[in-house]
Amino acid sequence: MEVPQLIIDLALMLTTAAVVTIVFRKLRIPTILGYIVAGFIIGPHFPLFLNIESTASVETWSEIGVVIILFHIGLEFDFNKLSEIGGTAVVSAAVKMGGVMLVGYGFGILAGMNTMNSVFLGAMLSISSTVVIQKCFSEMGLEGKKYTSLVMGSLVMEDVIAVFMMVVLTTISMSKTSDPGSMAIHMILMITYLVLWLVLGIFFLPTILDRTMGLMSDETLTLLSLGFCFLMGMLAHWLGFSMELGAFIAGSLFAGTRHVHDVERVTEGIKDMFGAIFFLSVGMMVDPEIIAERWTSIVPIAILAVVAKLIFATIGMMLSGQEPVTALRGGISLAPIGEFSFIIANLGISLGVMDSYLYPVIVAASILTIIITPVLIRQQDRIILFISKVVPDRIKEKVLYYTSADRSEEERDSEWEVVLKDFFLKVAIYGSIMLVLTLACCKGLYPLLSSLMGTGAAKAVVIAVNYLALAVFAVPFMRNRGAAFTQLWVDKLANRPPLAVMVIIKVVILELIALIPLTTILDIYDPLILLLIPLSVFLIARSDFVATYYLQLETRFFANLNQKTMEERGGARERRHWLNEDYSIFSWEVPAGAAYEDRTIADLDWGRKEAVYVVKVRHGDKRMPMPPARTVLHAGDKVHVIGDRMSLETFYKTLDIDQDVHMRTLKEFLDEDYDKDNALACAAIQVRGNEPYVDKPIKKSGITARSHCMILGLERDGYATNMPDSNMLIEKGDILWIIGTNTDLSRIASHSVGKAGSHAGEQAAGSVTGGGE
Repeated sequence: MEVPQLIIDLALMLTTAAVVTIVFRKLRIPTILGYIVAGFIIGPHFPLFLNIESTASVETWSEIGVVIILFHIGLEFDFNKLSEIGGTAVVSAAVKMGGVMLVGYGFGILAGMNTMNSVFLGAMLSISSTVVIQKCFSEMGLEGKKYTSLVMGSLVMEDVIAVFMMVVLTTISMSKTSDPGSMAIHMILMITYLVLWLVLGIFFLPTILDRTMGLMSDETLTLLSLGFCFLMGMLAHWLGFSMELGAFIAGSLFAGTRHVHDVERVTEGIKDMFGAIFFLSVGMMVDPEIIAERWTSIVPIAILAVVAKLIFATIGMMLSGQEPVTALRGGISLAPIGEFSFIIANLGISLGVMDSYLYPVIVAASILTIIITPVLIRQQDRIILFISKVVPDRIKEKVLYYTSADRSEEERDSEWEVVLKDFFLKVAIYGSIMLVLTLACCKGLYPLLSSLMGTGAAKAVVIAVNYLALAVFAVPFMRNRGAAFTQLWVDKLANRPPLAVMVIIKVVILELIALIPLTTILDIYDPLILLLIPLSVFLIARSDFVATYYLQLETRFFANLNQKTMEERGGARERRHWLNEDYSIFSWEVPAGAAYEDRTIADLDWGRKEAVYVVKVRHGDKRMPMPPARTVLHAGDKVHVIGDRMSLETFYKTLDIDQDVHMRTLKEFLDEDYDKDNALACAAIQVRGNEPYVDKPIKKSGITARSHCMILGLERDGYATNMPDSNMLIEKGDILWIIGTNTDLSRIASHSVGKAGSHAGEQAAGSVTGGGE
């Protein structure tokens, strides 16, 4: 029986790679270079009798390797890391990649390359090698230093940007003949599908894994993980993305679950083998003749990559407030051209838009930058000293002022950051969900139902389903970021126009999406109807049923999104100080003539308007803990309100009082000035399922109206919600953090004992702390 050539090639590839990488590890040279050299040795351009013959099979294997590498990059990334790595990483990665890409594009044009070659050259130069940099830090004992942490955070963000850069490059490549408007619409539609895809994945995947992990062996988990990886890759390709993006998204969806380490463990060996084959294929494409012919381009490209990354990475870190020396150290460390560059080069060739000669050129330039990186890191002090001597003093003074702690504290506009982040996230997520749902109803559901029940009935059903679906997401879409939005509105009149514009943009987006069914299905263009229908959607969205249903979806989504993070922190119940960290209290005396004098708490409605709640009122010698909504505030009354610090600070400005108030944490308030008869306490009570308030919305639970207590937080599946919406359903297994008097809390806790035994009562009693004024 003859041995297939594929088996012979595989034996040659893996054996050569193993031998060469052993030598390289002994010499302390990055193993990526070992794979590239091994690929060159067995490739068609090396004068040796042992050459790979089945190159088509190797190309297929390398494509599989790229997909699995991207899947594992996704496994290392979860959406919580975006907040954990901080603004420095995001800003520095964006500035560095954008600047280097622009410089690389300009160099390509000046060197006589066509537009697409120049675009891909800029993209390849903009990415740094995570593997090489991490190895350099480890071998030099630099891990744990401030700048190395910033660099690694920036590299995480670079990987994310690089994945989406592939989406843009694919779109540009496939739309070369399209006008910019059509290409923009295509991109928006692709991103819309991508957002919905992510939301659905986060909503369903963790739940499915939780319910099936007990039935799976390592073998089954491997099949499920890789099957899901390639399935998402196929779906991405079908939607017009690259397979690599689908694999990355698949990995990132697993990354947020508590089972990610199991997935990494069972697929690690497969990733190592196919990843090695990919880098071997990179080496096989290295052509010495092209390198000899184009060395005048290779050396300048390598120098350009090192210098441009130093400049733009340093600028990016300084723009985010880092000191110049820290920023320079980070910029120097980001020199090597990365393994992602080979993936992008492979993409360009597969799309037929990048000339093949650029592949060995970028590989050769990458090798030069990899070799020089350890030298640059070791000599960074001398490089920084040289730059310090060259830069004029006037520029250094401005840079030092910009990055100083004083400037950061005085000029930082965190409220705008919160509001803008909230605005863009809601437009991207809720806007995408509503648009895709509407398109699905109009383009998919309507034709299907028309064939089954006739046009008239189909129109009625589709319109009802479509607008009910829109109503579920309309209120959270229109909701503004409470305290930060209010504080900006109150602080300056100049803030109001841009804030109003953001609200108007949301209204217009909702209006346009709501018009799609009217114009495409009902063929209605009457201006009055076009105005009334979106308004009716918003009114439906205000109903208790829709609000409760949406809150259940939202709670499940965020619990799944934060599943791994909560497990790593031991769950919210192990973080007993989260209430103390999130809530503060201050008090003041109602002045005569105040706008809120002689008005009831219900009439003032500070909870809905300002996100602060009255928890105690002292009227003369009478103290009223958890006063009912009908309580009237009189001049001279001392009022205690609770909320998060930003909401309280904003609320204080609206009071227009001439009093110095003492802001205290919840714990400080409960611990100080203990008042035995009117003490407030806070308790954690687990819902056992036999309570009278289970499976009811908070506002119908009687906890506030009858028990005179207030729910400060609700924990479900380890995820805590502060000041939960009154429409949120209380379910079995929830942990309620409730504030009230000891007597009232004991009464509520007693409901959780009864049939469930004494455990709930012990838990509640054990977490009660009391205090007074």
